Amino acid sequence: MWIFYSSDDSKCIFSIWNQWCLYYAAVMCLLFSPVRMDDACPSSCICTRGLRTVTCRDGDYTEVPRDMPKWTSTLTLTGSNISTLQRDAFMTNGTELEMTTLSLSYNGIQAIEPYAFLGLSRLHSLDLSHNQLEFISSRAFHGLPDLRSLNLNYSVSPAATAQLSDALNTQSLRNLHRLELAGNKLTSIPLERLDVFNLHELVLINNSIEIIGEENVTSLYQQRRIRVYLSLNPFRCSCELEAFYYWLKNSSQCLDAGRLLCSEPEAKRGIPVEKLRGEEVDCMNENLEAVSYVFLGIVLALIGVVFLMVLYLNRGGIKRWLNNIREACRDQMEVYHYRYEQDSDPRLANVAV
Repeated sequence: MWIFYSSDDSKCIFSIWNQWCLYYAAVMCLLFSPVRMDDACPSSCICTRGLRTVTCRDGDYTEVPRDMPKWTSTLTLTGSNISTLQRDAFMTNGTELEMTTLSLSYNGIQAIEPYAFLGLSRLHSLDLSHNQLEFISSRAFHGLPDLRSLNLNYSVSPAATAQLSDALNTQSLRNLHRLELAGNKLTSIPLERLDVFNLHELVLINNSIEIIGEENVTSLYQQRRIRVYLSLNPFRCSCELEAFYYWLKNSSQCLDAGRLLCSEPEAKRGIPVEKLRGEEVDCMNENLEAVSYVFLGIVLALIGVVFLMVLYLNRGGIKRWLNNIREACRDQMEVYHYRYEQDSDPRLANVAV
């Protein structure tokens, strides 16, 4: 069937069609294209409304931008010079953001003040890696009840290690699943108790851990869901490592167990910890060996004392015995001397004949 329209109707239809095309194109641009809007997006940042992401790279920020869009779900702020994360750094006019992912790596952050992340109650992932933290408030991570992943790789200076322990041991992180602490020169696990958290993964690669204490080993036994990464640590393979050694042999919780190497003593350097023999880390054997040497020394000392006492108590008889020996030696020497004189003088020899 063919339907014919007048020229006026045709113009009307094309006009409506053009308007719909323009509306559709505008909506698609707003939803899925990166736009730069001075009233909604911080300067030097790229905001994508459709994906709810804000990306600010290599800017000149000295603090977190305050004009963050309320719809922001993922914020990536890197390459700036933010020396301090101040209190309420992410609060916008007293309102909370709907942010779930926050990356603040490579910003030269040196201090985190109390309640710095207040207003981010929905945050799931926080990346603070590759900073220079020298001060961490004990309430730095308060207000993050839904945080699942915390990345502090290559960020914590030795001066802030004790503060880190206080900051992590808080009920605000009770839902934390993954904690990354690689490359921070830690000498021990900075968590007093592992049962406080809901941890599934603990990354402690490339630190300065020599010994895993018995308390930590007990906690690992109790929290069997936790998977631990411990490679590139300088383990001291002495009897102090005994509890950790048997946990490593009997558990599958350490996913990089084959790459754990002894650093000390020199004779065991480079040997995988799990390849050691049980007696090499057995404190009882080392103690028995030490005790045996001490006992031998005591026995020898007692023998020496008894010998000296015998000599002292028999000093009179020993003196007489020595005198008798001396007299016997003198008589013998006189006989030898007389015979020598006879042999040297022919006349005495003839007389003797």
